[in-house]
Amino acid sequence: MVLRGFSFAAACAVALIGLSVPAQAMPSADQTVDLAGATYQVQPHVRAGLKPIHPAPHAAASKVARNVLTVRSNASQGVVSPNPKVYVVFWGSQWSADPAGAAPALQNFFTGLHGSADNWGTVMTQYCEGVARGTANCGTAGIHINHPTSSILAGVWFDNTAPAPATSTQAQIAAEAARAATHFGNTTQTPNLDAQYVIASATGTHPDGFPNSGFCAWHDFTASTSGNLAYTNLPYLPDLGAGGCTTIANPTLLDGYFSTETHEYAEVITDFWPSIGWNGSGGEIGDECQQLDARLNLGTGTFDMQGIWSNTANKCVTNS
Repeated sequence: MVLRGFSFAAACAVALIGLSVPAQAMPSADQTVDLAGATYQVQPHVRAGLKPIHPAPHAAASKVARNVLTVRSNASQGVVSPNPKVYVVFWGSQWSADPAGAAPALQNFFTGLHGSADNWGTVMTQYCEGVARGTANCGTAGIHINHPTSSILAGVWFDNTAPAPATSTQAQIAAEAARAATHFGNTTQTPNLDAQYVIASATGTHPDGFPNSGFCAWHDFTASTSGNLAYTNLPYLPDLGAGGCTTIANPTLLDGYFSTETHEYAEVITDFWPSIGWNGSGGEIGDECQQLDARLNLGTGTFDMQGIWSNTANKCVTNS
């Protein structure tokens, strides 16, 4: 769900993508960012899938939406992430403090999110790219999202040579994603058709105005010298206290962190370059289902998984 405006150049970029124009035909980067002693050209687009901050658990798990998702482009790239790979960036020397233990927990989460234990992720295999715009049921057509059989955690970077900005802008977050792509060697478009970069900010920082901006997290894509990059702005949500960003009963400090990251992860792989992927009138796959949370044991730990929309089940679900 897109809640904020964007520039004319970004609007042109989204329109071009919707017409299946190759990535290299998109407008050139429209912002120059100086970060960590280097200059980056980026073009952030929209803050998609903003999950609002919940002050406390308040919703019944039985609540469902009634809103079928359809694909918004016939493109065969950038609609979904067929073989998801996650690169986590712990941004800034501020990560020397991690009072909630978020960094190891986030790595454990992505390490375990695969195979038979992950019956949440299997919900998304029904979605695809390379089909006609407006499609609601891929069937056997198109290029489907594959359920991972091994860890999706492709890389971890503690970028701690300098502090991250105390209040980073959207463009600075996009530039950090571009730095990460270079760091991990993903310097062409091909590997970045499946890679997503989770920019995890440290305790006490305020990425894009968090928490006063009212969101738990959001995702976006940006043009860069490495191609279009999908990335997530993930603040240090334990700073909100237990109950922020989750509806689960008896929440821990990290429940909202994982409810939010599952929301964003699902939206990235089903709406890779927003918003040409799978959307409904209520937003993306996670926006539909913010009132539903359940815990799932992945073998590497037990995590709060936000519900996601299933066209097959015609409701919000936490497993297939």
